[in-house]
Amino acid sequence: MVELPDRLDENVWSWRRADGLRVVTEKMETVRSVTLGIWVEHGGAHDGESEQGLAHLLEHLVFKGTQARSARQIALEIERVGGSLDAYTSHDHTGYLARVPHEHLDLAIDMLTDLVYRPTLLGEDLELERPVILEELAAVEDAPEQLAFELHGEQLYGSHPYGRSILGAADTVARVDIERLRGLHGSAYVPGNCVVAAAGRLESDQLLESLQRHLPRPSVPPRAELSPPEPSSSTTRVVERPGGRQSHLLVGSVSIPHSHPLRYALILVETALGAGMSSRLFQRIREELGLAYTVYSFHAFYRAAGHVGAYVGTRPDAVEQARDELLAEFRDVAENGLTPAEIESTKLQLKGQLLLGLESTVSRTQRLAGLSLYREPYVTLDELAERIDRVSLEEIHEAGAFFTPDRQDVLELRPA
Repeated sequence: MVELPDRLDENVWSWRRADGLRVVTEKMETVRSVTLGIWVEHGGAHDGESEQGLAHLLEHLVFKGTQARSARQIALEIERVGGSLDAYTSHDHTGYLARVPHEHLDLAIDMLTDLVYRPTLLGEDLELERPVILEELAAVEDAPEQLAFELHGEQLYGSHPYGRSILGAADTVARVDIERLRGLHGSAYVPGNCVVAAAGRLESDQLLESLQRHLPRPSVPPRAELSPPEPSSSTTRVVERPGGRQSHLLVGSVSIPHSHPLRYALILVETALGAGMSSRLFQRIREELGLAYTVYSFHAFYRAAGHVGAYVGTRPDAVEQARDELLAEFRDVAENGLTPAEIESTKLQLKGQLLLGLESTVSRTQRLAGLSLYREPYVTLDELAERIDRVSLEEIHEAGAFFTPDRQDVLELRPA
């Protein structure tokens, strides 16, 4: 059933069952908690165009009850020991996490395997949860910054699944039936389509033994890989909405997938451009010109593609100047790269963020899962820091090309 474990680091182990389930654990001796997660390799991008939001709706519905627990029992059993449950749907996968005091790890295993593999999926529960999802969609309409990102995603990726809203669309959510959700669960929510990761005060062999008792029988589903989006020309789009006093400006372009070797260089350039108070965009647009309260850069890396860009929220009469200044910084990075001082300080910044960001069991668990989900080899934190240090001038110039103004899709969401 299970291959012999691979030791990836002093306290990091991985296993692979015969059905394809991957298990990765990290022992952290200085903490008193443990985080366990199960990731299903089915996300919003795997929903058909006519079933947009199916993966997200299923994520909600598993919490309505299982063969062994009611919705109330699911919440009560974890919270009574001081723990917490969480779940999310991304384009590439759906994740379920439990964080508990370390002595309650077996409860977390029992709870998550019950949720993921044995939900009841009742029609009456769907009817209760359907309006909740519709309210979540309505909340996006009332949050202009979030709405701007949804619209910009559509603009970046066009008809590709990465351009669709993970939350779904009101018409598809309104008409999906329980049999379709049961069908999706039966085909996607099987061990061979999952990654299990855990970090904290744990013994890996004991975790695996407990996991084996709670997992369903092996099954190996087919995996469908997403194709990358087709290249497209840059566009400019203006959308008006009633209410509000700000224009929300997004500028960005499709870039590279998660496993691309240029990823660290692109993160470095994007960080120098707009991540934090010392970044170029913050200093120029907010500090020097006073054009905006909020300005930052962003990136996202998925299995088949990714994107990079920047956001500015400003008053409508200043949006043109803000756009010009933002694109001027993009052009400078694309044509001239970063200065030696910027490269040195940004590498130091990224390494510091890495170390600070991985102090919790939750972040360690998510890192382990991400490596497995994106089929990347394990690297120690020291090796990751070395990889950041090795980012070359050539890689920086290559990454900077993604900020060429002519490549950018520009979206302005303005008050009507």
